[in-house]
Amino acid sequence: MAKPVGVIAEARNELVIYQNPLLFLKVWELQRSNVHIGDWHYHKEVEFLAIQQGNLDVYTKNTALTLHDGDVFMLGSSQLHRSDRSTDPLRYVVLQVNLAQYLDQSTLPFLHGFSELTNPLDDLNYIFTTNTDARREAHCLILHIFEEMQGKRRGYEMAIAIAVRSLMLLLVRYDKQGLLKGSEDIEIIRLKPVLNYVDAHIGEKISVEDVCSLMNLSYHYFVKYFKKVMGVTFVDYVNFKRIKMAECMLLTQDLSIVEVGCSVGIPNVAQFYKMFKRYNPCSPREFRSRLREGSGEGSNI
Repeated sequence: MAKPVGVIAEARNELVIYQNPLLFLKVWELQRSNVHIGDWHYHKEVEFLAIQQGNLDVYTKNTALTLHDGDVFMLGSSQLHRSDRSTDPLRYVVLQVNLAQYLDQSTLPFLHGFSELTNPLDDLNYIFTTNTDARREAHCLILHIFEEMQGKRRGYEMAIAIAVRSLMLLLVRYDKQGLLKGSEDIEIIRLKPVLNYVDAHIGEKISVEDVCSLMNLSYHYFVKYFKKVMGVTFVDYVNFKRIKMAECMLLTQDLSIVEVGCSVGIPNVAQFYKMFKRYNPCSPREFRSRLREGSGEGSNI
């Protein structure tokens, strides 16, 4: 039941520290002993709440509601919120995840929706309040992610990545209102030469003018059309692809940081560090060393 929303004090920009730099998420369980009245805060990660026992009051800038056993609630990127327990005992799982890191070729048609350029993902909570099956499936997936992170069995990274993408698929499949409406296949197909060009020339200088000529479109029309279809600007798309390739190279190849930057088309090391930290909470060197902790491997710089 909705409740009046109180005055919002100065909000805190929360920095989410990922438990594994490969997974771009943080997941943990809260119980009565360590749940308190939270202050207003926000973070770039999308947040899922899965209630296991008791009731939890959740407040956003627009509404307030009480979640009960088995409920699931989602907060979009950078959405103001706070919470408080309304009954004892209380136990629930919090999942904070950077969904942008889980976007790949298969999710390109839905890039616009998941990037929240038009609607915040909060709007999709109607799925959990109106569809019992969707709520149950989402609840199970969130708990599964928590259990995999706790157990850290061999291949847990793969299991968690699969579960996060399953959550995204669940939202797409159960979104009867079409808030996550994907781009038309014909539009993606029309951009295919551009996407292929980016993949083939990722280590080189790529200009908007180069791809405009591929499609025989004017500069201004192409820029608007690309953002409409893909949900991000062409420059942001290229940078995203460069950093995703850099992440892979840092993990799988014995190259220096400078060599990796040059290989993905960012030869200026200062610019490479700056760009890398736009998409990761650490530098390229920290990214590599954190993943190799405990393995006895060194890192090139």
